[in-house]
Amino acid sequence: MKGLTVFDISLVKLSVFFATIVVAKLFPKLLHMNYPVLIVLVLAFSAKPLYDFWFRK
Repeated sequence: MKGLTVFDISLVKLSVFFATIVVAKLFPKLLHMNYPVLIVLVLAFSAKPLYDFWFRK
């Protein structure tokens, strides 16, 4: 992570954004999920990376 520049990180973000669009096109039922389900999924998948980044030294 130390070798990445701001430009590199922005390219990673853009690639994730466009990969998400591809997944939404392949599985259109994902677009019709309830918001609470999506919020639970986001929290579940982001818990460990956030914990590792902010609290683990």
